[in-house]
Amino acid sequence: MRAPEHLRRTSVAWLAATSLVSLAACSPTKPTVASTPPRVAPLAGATGAGADLAPNDPPGEWRRQARDFANTRFSPLNQVNTANVARLKIAWSFADGIPYGHESAPLVVGDTMYVVTPYPNIAYALDLTKPGAPIKWTYQPHPPPIAIGKACCDAVNRGPVFADGKLIYTLLDAEVVAVDVKTGKPAWRVKLGEPANGVTMTMSPLVAGGVVLVGNSGGEMGVRGQLTALDLASGKELWRAYSTGPDADVRIGPGFKPPYAWLTGKDLGVRSWPAGAWKHGGGTVWGWISYDPQLDLIYQGTSNPGPRVPAQRPGDNLWTSAIFARDPKTGDAKWAFQFTPHDQWDYDGVNENILINGPVGGAMRKLLVHLDRNGFGYTLDRTTGKIVVARPYSTMNWARGIDPATGRPIVVADKEAKVEEQVKDICPTHIGSKDWNPAAFSPRTGLVYATVFNICMDLTDHKVGYIPGTPYDGMDLTTHPGAQKSNWGAFIAWNPLTGQRVWEIPETFMTMSGVLATAGDVVFYGTTDGWFRAVDARNGRVLWSQKLSSGVMSQPMTYLGPDRRQYVAVFAGVGGVASQVMGQKNGFPPRGGTLYVFSIDGLSPSSGAGLITTEGAGAPAGHYDTPD
Repeated sequence: MRAPEHLRRTSVAWLAATSLVSLAACSPTKPTVASTPPRVAPLAGATGAGADLAPNDPPGEWRRQARDFANTRFSPLNQVNTANVARLKIAWSFADGIPYGHESAPLVVGDTMYVVTPYPNIAYALDLTKPGAPIKWTYQPHPPPIAIGKACCDAVNRGPVFADGKLIYTLLDAEVVAVDVKTGKPAWRVKLGEPANGVTMTMSPLVAGGVVLVGNSGGEMGVRGQLTALDLASGKELWRAYSTGPDADVRIGPGFKPPYAWLTGKDLGVRSWPAGAWKHGGGTVWGWISYDPQLDLIYQGTSNPGPRVPAQRPGDNLWTSAIFARDPKTGDAKWAFQFTPHDQWDYDGVNENILINGPVGGAMRKLLVHLDRNGFGYTLDRTTGKIVVARPYSTMNWARGIDPATGRPIVVADKEAKVEEQVKDICPTHIGSKDWNPAAFSPRTGLVYATVFNICMDLTDHKVGYIPGTPYDGMDLTTHPGAQKSNWGAFIAWNPLTGQRVWEIPETFMTMSGVLATAGDVVFYGTTDGWFRAVDARNGRVLWSQKLSSGVMSQPMTYLGPDRRQYVAVFAGVGGVASQVMGQKNGFPPRGGTLYVFSIDGLSPSSGAGLITTEGAGAPAGHYDTPD
């Protein structure tokens, strides 16, 4: 399938070398797979950035939402590549019947696929060895429905993680459950908050060193943000770190060394707030967590401050809209950096942190790439938190740049929020230049690939009071496209070492899916109006597109089936904030909940002749008497 002309016309700042080597296509009927991971060598003309793909799971498996600890979302599989991706067809599908937004990816471990739905958070195990991938077991946790009315942006779930024979995931009512993958029964289940007070959970946990790391949602309800560590074997709480409050609560001690002087001082999580305001100050931890096993550090972001009306909370409001580096065994903070001090626009700092290694000033450095909601793409030294690169990656006008001496944004006064006075054309809007939808990194090209927004807002603030379990919000806004009036979104390639777009694909509707990068030099993403696309990772050429039954805002993944064939899977099921922003736009699709699994030519054990499994299939027809 050849992409439409408007999608093939990408605005391109081409990579330095264009004579790039493509991989040979594998036969769709006899796929060949090495017993060791395929070699992930950089292409000619790549940026020079690479990544540690620990824990180096079997190449055909997908055990966590980002696949690796570094949050690259990169697969070493290359059966599907630039030469044959246009032959992708649907191999099989699975519908869960849930009407809420689908934001997770399935997991594949061995011969089993694991799927977790939005509320009511049902887990399914699908047997990939049998035609049609029948259900092996179902686990229904039955979380109370009160959580639906407390969730900010739909009753979503961002997916499970697999570890030590357990499928671990969050429930919307602020519980965490570990399901034994052999029996489908819970190994443990713990409660970490009360929905009646506005606490919910939507994030995907991370497991590092036998510790389950999980955070809460509800910043727009005045919930105080926290990251909790649970024992993988028992679910017992090991430690808890808050995002606001005194140093003891935030787990800031003698080993804390922030990168800039203004982040140094005692109890800044209290003193940067009006008296007592930190107790309902937001900073929830609902995004992605990365882990560097060599440094033994985790990296986690915090959400917006509460209330969202900045006039009610003068000060920097630490440690909201920020990032922490912590010891996973103790929770002790090693450094922190605030992306948006005194956040006036709801620019959470929860987006993914991709851990890469790259040349800076002639030496290889351990780096962290973070495309923040505030519109700046940051590359930090992940040992210190100090900025290496910080440049805009999408439509934004609220700041003129980043002060290199302090790391603080240089705010444009005309774009500051005001009480009972409308401020027009603030870019980006409240969900940022990119929301939670995770980017991917390819060590083949050294580039980061992301779905981004071209959305601005007209904003009016209204003062609010705190009542537990009710919105602590005050933002009244309308959205509209930015400078590129014809498109609400785009798919971009970003050079994390220079802070520049390499190419982009404009999209009429929002692009709010996760991204998958592969060793076949193909990257995959989806749009909220239901297109699933495959793009050449080197130059942005659209190689294949498929219209699905609903919008795509989930995370694509890829795996090897028992037949040793490579499959690509993605959920179609729009909802969440995408429906809030674009639900009234002509052409916006209905909700849904279908997992689509693709292969070259649609071949799989789930299609073809002779798949009927009932006894007597193909025998001569019997004689049936008609009733009198």
